[in-house]
Amino acid sequence: MAGNRSGPRMTLPTQLVLRVLLDDPSQERYGLEISSSAGLASGTIHPILARLESLGWLESRWEEVDPKTEGRPRRRYYRLSPDGVALAGAALARTSATALGRLRPGLAGGAS
Repeated sequence: MAGNRSGPRMTLPTQLVLRVLLDDPSQERYGLEISSSAGLASGTIHPILARLESLGWLESRWEEVDPKTEGRPRRRYYRLSPDGVALAGAALARTSATALGRLRPGLAGGAS
């Protein structure tokens, strides 16, 4: 599987963005839609989206519309790459297990 094993820093905003994108991995979403669904400001999500795309976790494309006809700027659509779906799911699972281990020592790591 391609991609960065360690992935991005799993800050809470990054986790929120990944959860939105994992909700329906086949669906393309534009920035404002992701921002609204994640409950984050657009200025917060765009650096996250750029970082995820540089790691190969995301694919993006510009929509093909005439801004004058539409009366708005073109939108950039994002979705998880096939590898990104697996990597994001695994990263969120690790983050959840780590958080659980901090809350209840001994549960996340299991017995050796």
